[in-house]
Amino acid sequence: MSKIRKVHPKSVKFKAAIAMVKGDRTLAELVQLYSVNQSVLHRWKKELLDKGESIFANKNEAPTSQTATIESLQRKIGEMAMEIDFLKKVYSHLP
Repeated sequence: MSKIRKVHPKSVKFKAAIAMVKGDRTLAELVQLYSVNQSVLHRWKKELLDKGESIFANKNEAPTSQTATIESLQRKIGEMAMEIDFLKKVYSHLP
């Protein structure tokens, strides 16, 4: 019979990781409190420390690769609009 994996909500993971970082309780107490293995708690703590700075990132700021792509696409749209205008003028002068 296979063991069903328990899915923990993000809020529980966050609280457990914060408790690990604070160090107010021992690892054994946290394992018992959250009913998870030590390795799981260490993984949650590592994720919090690795990805924690992204919480304060500016959400309005697009990554540089996306900005470059957007600019090139806008340039291409401008070129195509000019071509369409030119073709409309040429087409209107045809018999």
